[in-house]
Amino acid sequence: MRRSLMILALAGAAALGAALVVTRPQRVDTTDLAGLSGDAARGETVFLAAGCGSCHMAPGARDAAQRVMAGGQRFASPFGTFLAPNISPSDQGIAGWTVADLANALIKGTGRAGQHLYPALPYGAYAKMTAQDVADLHAFLMALPADSTPSAPHDIGFPFNIRTALGGWKALFLNEDWVITGDLDPEETRGRYLAEALGHCGECHTPRNALGGLDRSRWLAGGPDPSGTGTIPNITPAKLTWTEADIAAYLETGFTPDYDSVGGHMAHVVSNYAQLPPEDRRAVAAYLKRVPPVE
Repeated sequence: MRRSLMILALAGAAALGAALVVTRPQRVDTTDLAGLSGDAARGETVFLAAGCGSCHMAPGARDAAQRVMAGGQRFASPFGTFLAPNISPSDQGIAGWTVADLANALIKGTGRAGQHLYPALPYGAYAKMTAQDVADLHAFLMALPADSTPSAPHDIGFPFNIRTALGGWKALFLNEDWVITGDLDPEETRGRYLAEALGHCGECHTPRNALGGLDRSRWLAGGPDPSGTGTIPNITPAKLTWTEADIAAYLETGFTPDYDSVGGHMAHVVSNYAQLPPEDRRAVAAYLKRVPPVE
């Protein structure tokens, strides 16, 4: 009996050790970043496509103030309310961050202090970003106005406030593989990068399971709004029957083929994508036509 208990204890310790290794915060391989030089002009395109300003500008910001990443917007979810942090180049933001620090946050969901970040930051999508795009985005962010507003804490309760558990969540749901694969042409491939990585369309338009993981078998099929009010539409070809030209025009003007207008958070997406090159809007439209229809 004593021998059996010892074996069980050793097995349990080994299992715990393995779990701690698997779920510990991960960091990027810095060799992927070696020799990269960020370009702020290219970084602006990344900034717009990734929707950074839409979440990190101050609540109600208008015009030039939308480029001040003071944070403070609140995002309700079934797990609590997350508050966007200050990511301006100030001491209260990311003034001291290196390209590697930013890459760790965006690609691995790991903060500068080595802590797990909550997936309210859509690193499940940003994990597919190229190292060059991270470097370019870093250069652009560091050129934005600084703001001294402190980041506010998230409003979440037990057990979701235990960051250690996020390591298990990542092990279950953080998937760096592309959802849509196959023989994509260059335009569709660019659209996939914009939609699945930078634009993180799936984070809103794909239904989630009880633990908040994306149901990739129903990619872009819509679902309940995380705020608890309303639904987010199905944008697979089963429901989004617009032409590619219609989709591209919507991303530029915010008007549907029936002359309805964009609303809600999607208005920020349109505002961002209207500033991208026309070929990027066409690429997203081409990609959406390649997504399998889901009723």
